[in-house]
Amino acid sequence: MATKKLMWVLFGILVISVWVLGSAIQAGAETMKYKAYTYVVKSENILIGDVEGHAVSLTIRRAILEFENGETGTNIIIITGDRIKGSGPISLYSTITFTDGSTIVIKSQGTTGGGTAVGVQTTAELTGEIIKGTGRFEGIKGTETKRFKYFPLEKGEEGPKGIGDCTITYTLPSK
Repeated sequence: MATKKLMWVLFGILVISVWVLGSAIQAGAETMKYKAYTYVVKSENILIGDVEGHAVSLTIRRAILEFENGETGTNIIIITGDRIKGSGPISLYSTITFTDGSTIVIKSQGTTGGGTAVGVQTTAELTGEIIKGTGRFEGIKGTETKRFKYFPLEKGEEGPKGIGDCTITYTLPSK
């Protein structure tokens, strides 16, 4: 009986410890929300031929960023995808550059959806991890979520323009 009571006490201590430590970590985290206005610079789609519209792609996008706090920045995004008619998994590297020259590099994965043609999607949802920061973001750690909607493809475009809502949750090292 004493062993059972001891197990409950240890379990209680574990639960309280996780709650206290989890609260401390979250309390130090900050968020940065921004809108991304993105367009394709270059896109290459290679048809696989197993089913209609199946392609592996490499896309380079640029974006203008508008942060909730009024700050602005730019973004270059390198995307690889394995999609059928624009829908499927994607992986990307994103480098955000702020007006002061500071950067944040993020590696993300997610899916695109709603496509009707090779390389053309209507939505994308991604989650990512910050892998590097420079300048005022040196030592940054954290995650990002992104949700994009894309406009219909216009004549002469390699890929659709899009607008996204993005949130970075991060911590910086103590100074």
